[in-house]
Amino acid sequence: MTIEITNESGIDIDETVLLRLTEHNLGELHVSADADVAILLVDEGAMEALHVQWMDEPGPTDVLSFPMDELRPGTAEQPTPAGLLGDIVLCPQVAETQAQAAGHSTLDELILLTTHGTLHLLGFDHAEPAEEREMFGLQRDLIQSFHVSERRRRT
Repeated sequence: MTIEITNESGIDIDETVLLRLTEHNLGELHVSADADVAILLVDEGAMEALHVQWMDEPGPTDVLSFPMDELRPGTAEQPTPAGLLGDIVLCPQVAETQAQAAGHSTLDELILLTTHGTLHLLGFDHAEPAEEREMFGLQRDLIQSFHVSERRRRT
């Protein structure tokens, strides 16, 4: 699995945590070890430009996902085929503001946003209430299991 992380945001982020998170999430979702994903961290100006270009909405947003090969989660018996999962674009400045409002760290917010973006790459959405319950429930479970794996890794 190739996970490429590029930080153009000007904010110092522990990219190794985002790498471990993405490996964890894709493993839990049975995505092929031959799938590729890119994570790009950008500043507010770049994120606003992308937000306007792709969503026709003003202002910077926290996360955008750009699926490529329309891969879906697999199963233990049948993981997803190899392919290009897509790109996740994060804005640490927006994440920092949201983290302060939520009372947790910027890294915790980036963990949430990266997981959210990954689920979008795999076809999940939250436009309808049932979709939102499924996606946000899975998002919560993935983040919790990642934190458990991180605690085990440190012991």
